[in-house]
Amino acid sequence: MKKILLVDDEEGIRFLYREEFLDEGYEVITASNGEEALVKFRSEVPDLVVLDIQMPGMNGIEVLRQMKMDRPDLPVVLSSAYQEFKQDLGTWASDEYVVKSSDMKELKETVRRLLG
Repeated sequence: MKKILLVDDEEGIRFLYREEFLDEGYEVITASNGEEALVKFRSEVPDLVVLDIQMPGMNGIEVLRQMKMDRPDLPVVLSSAYQEFKQDLGTWASDEYVVKSSDMKELKETVRRLLG
């Protein structure tokens, strides 16, 4: 079973994503901020990370940079409510960029494709 680490500071988003990915047959770990995400990233060794960008403390771009230094081949999907972050050079290290939506079709398809 493939393991996904979901990182978002919004509890409702974490709950929604977790339930949807559990229904898809994935093991799901959640983190509410960048620091917690890095701890779980190192202890749980996920197969893929869905990562929010705007979080208090360490933002998603900083977390992405650290994760990719440790595991360059790890698929990371940045997920943000803001389209404009797509232009930020820091997001280019991610494998995909998905704008948050209540319709999770694009995110689910992206995760399925990246996990093969």
